[in-house]
Amino acid sequence: MSSHGRRKEGENLTRFLRISLPLILLLAIGPSSFGQEWAKEMFGQTSHDFGTVARGAKVEHRFAFENIYEEDVEIDLIRSSCGFTTTQISKPLLKTWDKSEVAVVVDTRAYLGQKDSTLTVTFKQPFPAEVRLHIHCYIRSDVVVQPGAIQFGTVRQGAGAKRRVTVNYAGRGDWRIERVEVENPHFKADVVETGRTDGGVTYELAVELADDAPVGYIRDHVVLVTNDSNPRTSRVPVSVEGVVASAITVRPSPLLLGVVHAGQPVTRRLVVQGAKPFRIVAASCDDQRFHCDVPEKTCNPQLLPVTFESDNASGKISSTIHIETDQGGGEKIEVKAHVQIVQ
Repeated sequence: MSSHGRRKEGENLTRFLRISLPLILLLAIGPSSFGQEWAKEMFGQTSHDFGTVARGAKVEHRFAFENIYEEDVEIDLIRSSCGFTTTQISKPLLKTWDKSEVAVVVDTRAYLGQKDSTLTVTFKQPFPAEVRLHIHCYIRSDVVVQPGAIQFGTVRQGAGAKRRVTVNYAGRGDWRIERVEVENPHFKADVVETGRTDGGVTYELAVELADDAPVGYIRDHVVLVTNDSNPRTSRVPVSVEGVVASAITVRPSPLLLGVVHAGQPVTRRLVVQGAKPFRIVAASCDDQRFHCDVPEKTCNPQLLPVTFESDNASGKISSTIHIETDQGGGEKIEVKAHVQIVQ
């Protein structure tokens, strides 16, 4: 064998040995199965049925997936079998245990009736593969939601909020919304008829966000239950979106302590601010070389000194500071801290 052939063979062997054990096991299944199944294994679901949706309503679903392999996973592109969906990938390149989402939005303004779409997600590493995601929905033309979703925007925790949308129907004179179904314990919903003619009716849908809603993103829905005899069209979901932000903010975040010499301490202050006077109950750090001097008074804002006691080690240090206050139901605020030690 020539030197070029031996070098090529060595490169192929090295690449094979770098494959994680799960991929080796999948490879043993056979070339045809391995080519697709390893990628499909990362998805929790590959199909979603929106059911019946109103015209103009915001209709979105997110297919979550996670890199369960040792090799990096990267998406090359996403193709759709039709024009009524748009897609977006939140993170195309994933390290081990990284998570991402394929967001799918349905255009309910330009399209009506039964709609089915297949999204082909193409992976280019660690091996070429395709995963097919399936979307189904029925867009009815006689029900229109304006605006297309309940949008809370950003709401401070503890403040609560209430938003309204208009629901219009054109068709039967006896059509009505009988009730609103809500599964999220932090929502309250009510629907009121505001007008009726021979060929249509108008309702106002109000959704209230409770003041004890937890911090985080809101991606949910409420369901309008109508008197339609067809079970498929009798239930109309309305999306509910928003963000509940912490009542306490901390700056700067992240906390940068700069460059320090080995064996020397450095102190920086965090500004902790809320909507009203509060007390810092506790503050700690994952790295014991960071120390927080917790003030005992109740005020707003608070100044929290953070001291880093460097040892003889050198290099970049990153850790997380956990701050707990007497507001927000004991919620802990996390702040990243970075410092570099030099000899």
